Amino acid sequence: MMTLTLRINGRAIRAEVAPLTRLLDFLREGQGLTGTKEGCGEGECGACTVLVDGLPVVSCLVPMGQLDGADVTTIEGLTTGGQRLGRVQEALLDEGGTQCGICTPGIVVSVHALLAANPRPTLEEIRDALAGNICRCTGYTAIYEAVRKAAGPAP
Repeated sequence: MMTLTLRINGRAIRAEVAPLTRLLDFLREGQGLTGTKEGCGEGECGACTVLVDGLPVVSCLVPMGQLDGADVTTIEGLTTGGQRLGRVQEALLDEGGTQCGICTPGIVVSVHALLAANPRPTLEEIRDALAGNICRCTGYTAIYEAVRKAAGPAP
């Protein structure tokens, strides 16, 4: 066991965990943050994507032992004004970019990171940013259109 400190969605956490505990399990079982989904458990589908120090990572592959001092943001940390949806979530709803919802939290987190780094991405940049997120229901056109809508009009 090890004791580590980190921030989750802006809240300081001090926890005693086994170093190889997956971040995904710590979030869902240890913190009650069930918005982060497990799709494959192998880092292939992107459903469990969260931000670690501002960068998207698949939480099913990240051991807690690597996170001492880290800043973690989950889908729950991306709401605005408490429980209001952010612009990415609203755009996905408006454009029909969600269906079953398993992939949605990972996609929202990935898009959030993309738009933070690149507020006006091209279609190719959107595709690249979402390459690690698999959606089995919608196809990707509605998702790409939602990202364009969330980015706003081109300058």
